[in-house]
Amino acid sequence: MDQSVAIQETLAEREYCIIAVQGVLCEGDSRQSRLLGLVRHRPEHGGQEHALFLYMHRRMAITGDDVSLDQIVPISQDFTLKEVFPDGELYILGSDVTVQLDTAELSLVFQLPFGSHTRTFLQEVARACPGLDSGTRDPQFLWLSRYGCTEPQPESPTPRAWNSAPGTWPGCATIGGGGSNCDSSRPNGKGLLVDPSSRGQDKPENLLTRQTKSKSEITDMVRSSTIITVPDKAHILSMQKFGLRDTIVKSHLVQKEEDYTYIQNFRFFVGTYNVNGQSPKECLRPWLSHGIQAPDVYCVGFQELDLSKEAFFFHDTPKEEEWFKAVSEGLHPDAKYAKVKLIRLVGIMLLLYVKQEHAAYISEVEAETVGTGIMGRMGNKGGVAIRFQFHNTSICVVNSHLAAHTEEFERRNQDYKDICSRMQFCQVDPSLPPLTISRHDVILWLGDLNYRIEELDVEKVKKLIEEKAFQTLYAYDQLKIQVAAKTVFEGFTEGELTFQPTYKYDTGSDDWDTSEKCRAPAWCDRILWKGKNITQLSYQSHMALKTSDHKPVSSVFDIGVKVINEELYRKTLEEIVRSLDKMENANIPSVSLSKREFYFQNVKYMQLQVESFKIHNGQVPCQFEFINKPDEESYCKQWLNANPSRGFLLPDSDIEIELELFVNKNTATKLNSGEDKIEDILVLHLDRGKDYFLSVSGNYLPSCFGSPIHTLCYMREPILDLPPEVISELLAYLAAYCFETQLVTKSLK
Repeated sequence: MDQSVAIQETLAEREYCIIAVQGVLCEGDSRQSRLLGLVRHRPEHGGQEHALFLYMHRRMAITGDDVSLDQIVPISQDFTLKEVFPDGELYILGSDVTVQLDTAELSLVFQLPFGSHTRTFLQEVARACPGLDSGTRDPQFLWLSRYGCTEPQPESPTPRAWNSAPGTWPGCATIGGGGSNCDSSRPNGKGLLVDPSSRGQDKPENLLTRQTKSKSEITDMVRSSTIITVPDKAHILSMQKFGLRDTIVKSHLVQKEEDYTYIQNFRFFVGTYNVNGQSPKECLRPWLSHGIQAPDVYCVGFQELDLSKEAFFFHDTPKEEEWFKAVSEGLHPDAKYAKVKLIRLVGIMLLLYVKQEHAAYISEVEAETVGTGIMGRMGNKGGVAIRFQFHNTSICVVNSHLAAHTEEFERRNQDYKDICSRMQFCQVDPSLPPLTISRHDVILWLGDLNYRIEELDVEKVKKLIEEKAFQTLYAYDQLKIQVAAKTVFEGFTEGELTFQPTYKYDTGSDDWDTSEKCRAPAWCDRILWKGKNITQLSYQSHMALKTSDHKPVSSVFDIGVKVINEELYRKTLEEIVRSLDKMENANIPSVSLSKREFYFQNVKYMQLQVESFKIHNGQVPCQFEFINKPDEESYCKQWLNANPSRGFLLPDSDIEIELELFVNKNTATKLNSGEDKIEDILVLHLDRGKDYFLSVSGNYLPSCFGSPIHTLCYMREPILDLPPEVISELLAYLAAYCFETQLVTKSLK
């Protein structure tokens, strides 16, 4: 959800929230949620000024009533925002990003979620720093006075660092420079930090350190995993998309993957537990680590983490930290693990850990959530997922809590389909389309799927359980029936159910539900998988844990992961590069176009017209793009669009380009008056090749839409029957008349 909308409601005229990000303010051992908004102000004298608005909130910010302004940090000359990391701590690409905000009198540390949105937020903050442009006037921040600013105080000789002791964060990569002396008073609980007179010196080349550092491993396009130091993470957050040559090399490496990889088994532990809103009351080792060898990877999911009404509406819950700590303490004692990611949606939480020795081979971590509850969107039901690259294998882990009640199996089916269709992960290269769940080599799906046992009464179910006739009972399982009908989980596999149903028990015991509702036992908690080279070693429930009315379930897998043979990889890469060099030396890109002239006839307001043509590539891979003509801001006029406007073609391949012409209220006025015409020239450019020119023309049928009302009043004939020059003369006459009227009015005053 875009929470910048809520911030915008709290702002005044000329103030605009560019982007907002949810973060955690770290103050010693305290962790408090904060909403960070980058706000731009355009003063009347021109230019623009920026400030970071920090909001407290309990509820997910939907409207301005959901947030309370805590502090404002002006982005002035001595403002800095740095990415920091604790000395000696292991960092993994995809883990949360820790940043430190410094001004002359303030030091704050935030944890921001790793991903494309945080990457965009940090880039926008870096862009807002005034030191980037020496020609920009010094910001005054007078507009912030409405929020309770007092006169600036003399600069304090010692910066205030109330949540960061010296030496706590020894490594940092600067995102931007600037800051201010700030009024430390906090009227009405809200602090404004501003000093219009402060003028720090910060060179532009120092402002984007985080975007200029890289390591050679990052350019390895297939095996990009490494232990990430701060500069490496910073580089990846702002990494540019691959060039043409890199794209070709990557494509060939993917095609020849079997030549330089081999399959190696890694042990995965997958666990799911509906905790019924309870806090952890017992050790989790009987579930997480008893009787097994130390797994290489832990995937641990929870449902109903917090059942309070506040948890449904509010973003924070203390249960998250409680269960995270309980899991961390319950991991296998024979190995050391690094947390890769934690993702939560209301009461649905997923944790991912790896052995520390494998952390170097985890990369491209992304996490997303999908709500399917109330109104099909709220987070009381839905799914959370983490995707990552392990060596050369892509893995997606999904934790879901589907609709309840025996008769609602079709709603559960729809929840599953909604999660599959709406769960999308951004890629490192922003020009690439997002990844869906299905586009992974391995998919592990766990959770409280809530499928029940149908057609049998409660006593019959309990009798079959006492007889351990699980296969007889399994025949009536809704999930088995729906999978067989191919309505859900098509292509997934589930192990044999050799344990009794995991729901519903009296809390604190192994007794079946004795409440008034007397729920029938059911296998609600399940683990399924999809992919190649996967062997399930165990699938069981854990009766020893009695905290909830569910029993936790676990499954241990050996998963064959594609691992790179360094020597074979090097040889394969050298062969591809040699072949590419030979191809480049022998040829230059050349394409043929099926059509170069386009005529759009009788174009009407708000009616889309489309003309298409094909580009056929020769024997050399090429990258094409429509480019701007000299002194023009766009490659085409506002009413025209090429789809796609850029792309990549393999040898002897084709692509269809659609030219879309659409006149709206922004472009109709000039077309009506004849000031603009349906005429344009498009320049199709080939990387390392020549340019092709496309002619676009047509005729526009003027209409009342887009024409000033006072102009229409003076027309004695329909606008469609008037020549463009008549309309133009009428507009000029009315403009002159309005100008003279204003002069007369002023003179009378």
